[in-house]
Amino acid sequence: MTENELHFLLALQKVEGIGDIMAKKLLNHCGSAEAVFKSKASQLAAIDGIGKILLQNLKDKTIFGQAERELQYIQKNNINVSFFKEENYPDRLKHCIDSPILLFTAGNMNLKQKRIISIVGTRQITSYGMDFCKKLIADLAPLDPIIVSGFAYGVDIVAHQAAIENNLQTIGVLAHGLNQIYPKAHKKYMSKMETNGGFMTDFWSTSNPDRENFIKRNRIVAGISEATIVIESADKGGSLITANMANDYNRDVFAVPGRTSDKYSQGCNNLIKTQRAHVLTSAADLVYILNWDLEMASKSRNDKRSIQKQLFISLEPEEQIIFDFLQKNGKEQMDVIALECDLPIFKLSSLLLNMELKGVARPLPGKLFEVI
Repeated sequence: MTENELHFLLALQKVEGIGDIMAKKLLNHCGSAEAVFKSKASQLAAIDGIGKILLQNLKDKTIFGQAERELQYIQKNNINVSFFKEENYPDRLKHCIDSPILLFTAGNMNLKQKRIISIVGTRQITSYGMDFCKKLIADLAPLDPIIVSGFAYGVDIVAHQAAIENNLQTIGVLAHGLNQIYPKAHKKYMSKMETNGGFMTDFWSTSNPDRENFIKRNRIVAGISEATIVIESADKGGSLITANMANDYNRDVFAVPGRTSDKYSQGCNNLIKTQRAHVLTSAADLVYILNWDLEMASKSRNDKRSIQKQLFISLEPEEQIIFDFLQKNGKEQMDVIALECDLPIFKLSSLLLNMELKGVARPLPGKLFEVI
């Protein structure tokens, strides 16, 4: 993308009444942002959704001065810019109808990696949510995923910190320009994130962290990843909006269940109850639902056995006995498992159910069971 092309794209962003969806219509119809401004009104009027007001707004010359100032800021601060039609634009985000036409990034990130997950939740994270988030990311570390979140208080910053501790790439999606950090208390994490990951936004340097911006930035959090995980949430909140966006984008959504009496588990429990999210009790659930290839992961970080061991580390002693038996012998009937593992049928049934919920075993026709 040339400097001239970026200048006209920035100007197009500043036209009042033109959002990302309309901007894409204009770009696809005219071929470039410069062509949009140079096209005759009669040509633009043929585009669905273009009326007299937008045609008039496109004549506003003041937007070019604003675009020039933002272009100077981008160049002075070495901001990376990705256009939605270019190869360096995040692959999954390209398929979202309302994704931004321009993304501004800072840091050292590789967005071509396939395993990208977003982790969101309440700003009032509990010790339960904090422990689960840290363990989840630690267990997923051998698979080398990119961890995306919103760099806010609570679940967001815990997820970023856990990613840093496990040497994982982590990206903070901001609700303001790259000229500032909100909240300021998190400024101390910037250098480590920019070393392996960084920050992303579609807001200009003139944008402040206004309330409505946080909702808008959530579409990037939901759209850029393969799956969105809600760690904790009350019955209302921004993380539930992100989960709904992820569902609209046909992404997998996971929610961590909690006690019905816990305020910050109500949102997660409702997502699960209404079948808008998979139950997430361990890293193994995520790996199973997303069908992540452990063999491919073993080539990059650890061998397959060590990955499995870390993912399934939460097994109880008797569950581990069953798991080891099935792993060695393959598919077996319940009666055989009970006999060989020295467990009564009634107890074995309960243990197998728990293992199924953890994503480490599954039933087959004929009372057969196998490990995953």
